Formats: sequence, structure tokens, C-alpha cells
Amino acid sequence: MRAREIYTKSRKPSDIFWNAYVCRPVAALLLSFVANSRITPNQITLASLFVAGCAVALWLAVPGYLGLVLGVLVFELSYVLDCADGMLARVRGIASPAGHLLDFLMDELKAFAVLAAISVRLAADHDELRYLQIGLFGLVMLASGTALTTFLRRPEIAGPAPAPATQARALGPIALLERIAKFFIHYPSYIWAAALAGRLEFYLYPYVIVNALYAARTLAGVALRFGRAR
Repeated sequence: MRAREIYTKSRKPSDIFWNAYVCRPVAALLLSFVANSRITPNQITLASLFVAGCAVALWLAVPGYLGLVLGVLVFELSYVLDCADGMLARVRGIASPAGHLLDFLMDELKAFAVLAAISVRLAADHDELRYLQIGLFGLVMLASGTALTTFLRRPEIAGPAPAPATQARALGPIALLERIAKFFIHYPSYIWAAALAGRLEFYLYPYVIVNALYAARTLAGVALRFGRAR
């Protein structure tokens, strides 16, 4: 199966620029070699975690600018694989809730590892404890946001999915703020630029801030919903 055919068949109706025009074309090229093999989407998902672990090891073990660049190149390869697993599942028509959950789990594990590694790297490069403190705070916020999201998505809590016509869309400044927040949450879109600039803090600060705001907002919603007197 050719890369163009794989890309066309596996496209999502709504996708961010970095996915649609950078990572998915590369993923389609890789899949053109394995689409007809026995390799499964779940195996690619697990391979993505392993490759991300290699990127983390490079950031921690290789000093200087070379370590930053090598680490981010390997990490972006991991993200290409993260795109490829879902693409392969859609091309084969075998996408499943279990596969989606596995992909979500691996994404969160990678996010934890990358945030921890960058915090340690910045602390070592600048000999400043505050980067470790920011990283630890960010990990708590990231884990809290993940736990809250998992809780709210449980069928006992979420209930039946609303019809498309009833889903409210944010307008004006709120929509703009949500787009900005989604950009910073999707760190593979910009962590490469921070690494190439030699300024990993440009990834650390916004990523931690957005995750903290998300965790605080979601926790407040949960508290208001379940804290009312009955």
C-alpha cells in the first residue's frame, strides 16, 4: 500500500497542523513498508513508548547542545510512531476502544517521563534547584489533570454522550484561549523548537502553567458538582 493512499484513508476530519502536515505524512511513509505485515497498531504504540524512553535517556546522559538536538529528534520519531498506530488501525478498519485507551495510557507515560527529564536536564545545565521544583509541581498537576479526566470520562460519571447539536462551542476570547492552551498541551508541536533554540524552559514553563490551570479548573468543576448539598 502506498504512502499517499495510507495518508488519505487514515486522515482525521479535524487535525492540528503539526499532525496533518508534518508527522502523519512521515508516518504514512513508514506504514507503507509495514501496512501489509503482521505488525499490529498496539505493537507500534508500545514501540513509541520505547523510542520516547531513548529520547529521555539522551537528554539525561548526553550533555550540551548535541544532547538536546539528538533527544528531540528521537522524541519526534516517537511521536511519528504515536501517529502511525492510529493510522494503521483506521486503514485496517480495526480501531477499538481498547486500542485508544492503550494509546492514551502510553501518551501520559511519555508526558510524565519527558517533563521529568527536561526538569532534571535544566537543573543540571543551570545548576538551579528551581527547575526541579517546577518540574515536580508540573508532574503533580499533570497527574492530577489525568486522574480528573479519567474520572469524568467514566460512563458512571459522564452518562450518555450529548448529541452533536447540543454541544456548546466556545466563542470569541474563550475560543482563542482554548486554542492557545491546546497548543501548549500538545508539546510535540513546539518542544523541538525549544530544543533547537537551546531553551528547554520555553517548553517547561508554558506546559506546566497550562496543566496547572486545567487541573484547577477541572477540580473546581468536580467540587461544584459533587460538593452540593442533596
